[in-house]
Amino acid sequence: MLVLTGPVARDEVTGLCADLRGLLEVSGSGIVVVDVGGLGPPGLWAVDLLARLELTARRAGGRTRLRAADPALRALLDLVGLRFQMERQVEQGEPAGGVEEAVQTGDTAL
Repeated sequence: MLVLTGPVARDEVTGLCADLRGLLEVSGSGIVVVDVGGLGPPGLWAVDLLARLELTARRAGGRTRLRAADPALRALLDLVGLRFQMERQVEQGEPAGGVEEAVQTGDTAL
């Protein structure tokens, strides 16, 4: 996972792209989760950063998935036409991903 915090300066982008490439190589999964919850109020700098990270991932044969994306950031990404895969947050009372509820064979359908 790559965790982003605060406004990222332009000179930090190259290092973050290198970090992302390294995570793709080490994980072997082809997907790096990018935690954007600490970015703060989104702006075009955030759009530029995320677009560069996604481009870096695609060039390395992978993808990014955003975690904890603020609704304002999602709206801004939609506005500029960038589509990112979002990591779904489990709702209260909902089973976590990959968890199936057991069903007794004698149960009647509701």
